[in-house]
Amino acid sequence: MTRYLFVLVALSAFIACSKHPYSATNRSYREQTKRYAKVLGQYPLKDSVGMTPPQYWVGTTNLSMRKPNFVVIHHTAQKSCEETLKTFTLPRTQVSAHYVICEDGTVHHMLNDYLRAHHAGVGRWGNTTDLNSSSIGIELDNDGSEPFKEPQMQSLYTLLDRLKRAYSIPTTNFIGHADLAPTRKNDPNVHFDWKEMANRGFGIWYGDTTNVIVPTDFNALHALRIVGYDIKDSTAAITTFKRKYLQQDKSKTLTTPDKKVLYALMKKFL
Repeated sequence: MTRYLFVLVALSAFIACSKHPYSATNRSYREQTKRYAKVLGQYPLKDSVGMTPPQYWVGTTNLSMRKPNFVVIHHTAQKSCEETLKTFTLPRTQVSAHYVICEDGTVHHMLNDYLRAHHAGVGRWGNTTDLNSSSIGIELDNDGSEPFKEPQMQSLYTLLDRLKRAYSIPTTNFIGHADLAPTRKNDPNVHFDWKEMANRGFGIWYGDTTNVIVPTDFNALHALRIVGYDIKDSTAAITTFKRKYLQQDKSKTLTTPDKKVLYALMKKFL
């Protein structure tokens, strides 16, 4: 009997330890998506009050899901992948991303691509002011100061290739969090290889600028605006541009070589 009880206790402990650590949050996810599905099929809408209702409802046969048009890349600024997963599963944080990629290359797909994650916050890229509604957010496990791991980057490239093909995302629409929010964000950090990204078709880069001649009437702020930056805070826009394209994390002025790079980039958008 004693041996039987020992085995039973050991088995119970094993089952408890092997329980999915995110079973409760996954259940919450499923419940929320069911509620949204119910809203999609709702008629009449609650905000239809005040309009003259028709005799009967006519639903169109021509519809599809909204699709993402941007990819925004972040670093987590946390100590581990597990810490980030926990952050994204606590309702009180109100933050999330579609994907989290750990240092070892493990990819956590946390939210359906067609749903809106809370990752971009207040910001602007070009004429788009609500990036959460039109983008996919990808978080890279990184404390914000260290280089990105090779397995992690390889997983990122594989994921980006799938997303680009699946949703026909334009090459220019692969951006960093700092790009859309230069006054408050710096991710992904200065170690992120945007040149290699562009070589693989995710974002833009410039070529040899040795023979580039910048016009005397060149307006650098206007060029930054054409590339996509919000120039309301010109210093923040310049700093973010230089961090991304020149790997200079703190410089706030544009030198003549810098302007050559900016001019070359701007021409890709004209």
